[in-house]
Amino acid sequence: MPTAYILANCTLGSEERIINELTKLTDVKEVRGTYGVHDIFVKVRTNDTESMNNTITNRIRKIPGITSTVTLVVIEEQGGKETL
Repeated sequence: MPTAYILANCTLGSEERIINELTKLTDVKEVRGTYGVHDIFVKVRTNDTESMNNTITNRIRKIPGITSTVTLVVIEEQGGKETL
């Protein structure tokens, strides 16, 4: 299952609304507001790459108030352990 981590920046004061919108998306598995360079952390997991591209490009990046994103696509074969 493809997984990506997205770091989003948004307009000042729009964070809570955007977080609420993101939590409604099926492929979004985790959303956190953050301090620092980026405003919101989003974990996306989909069934295939095409679905991931659609979720990121047509759903997340088009949410009003999101000004920029950095997308980190996981290399499934390299390391890591997921914990709950």
